[in-house]
Amino acid sequence: MRIKLVDIEGKRIKAIASITIDNSFVVNDLKVIDGSKGIFVAMPSSKAKDGTLRDIAHPIKQEARDVISSAVLEKYELARSEAEAAAEATGDGA
Repeated sequence: MRIKLVDIEGKRIKAIASITIDNSFVVNDLKVIDGSKGIFVAMPSSKAKDGTLRDIAHPIKQEARDVISSAVLEKYELARSEAEAAAEATGDGA
């Protein structure tokens, strides 16, 4: 799994992730979003002609969604902690 932290002022997106399943299938552009009910993982999507967002790839079973979300959020928290520690070590922290 790869995760890239995103810091865009005014945007709810906190990170972009790519996952590899069973060394056979890659899913890019999962988004970690800070929503009104907390942090969650959104599946990759594209905008339809009518302007609505439509998932490009998504788990069919809730169990699979939970496994993916848990793994991505765990990696996100680790990356965020490491970034905060690095910022404090260099004096860039708040």
